Amino acid sequence: MALPTYQPKRVFIGRLKHGADLLQELTRIVNEENIRTGSISGIGGLIRGAVAFYNQQTKQYERIELNESLEITSLAGNVSIFKQRSFPHAHITLSDKQGRAFGGHLTQGCEIWACEVVIQELEGGTLTREFDETTGLPLWKDSSIL
Repeated sequence: MALPTYQPKRVFIGRLKHGADLLQELTRIVNEENIRTGSISGIGGLIRGAVAFYNQQTKQYERIELNESLEITSLAGNVSIFKQRSFPHAHITLSDKQGRAFGGHLTQGCEIWACEVVIQELEGGTLTREFDETTGLPLWKDSSIL
């Protein structure tokens, strides 16, 4: 089965507000700009952070608090529609002052020190999410399964 194709539309590049919550800022931007399908990347630093690990057995997110200064070594994600709103879904890798890495699902609680992001809007169709019984997650419903 052929995968659907998308083309670049608009690209937003900028620095996010110091002290703001990273996930809340991404959510605000994609909704204000009405980005329905896209990709997200970024780097920077956090005053404090949090990630979540999805436990496949319990089908619940387990939150990991990181109450220290951290580098954002990678922020990668996508934008689609969930419950009629633009929804950023991202994972993040963070490192501490010893170079130890922590990673997982981006969740609220990542207080921005400095963060540069690129959000690329794509055209070619809108990806929407719906509950997937097998995983317990809201996954793309109109995407091909490889």
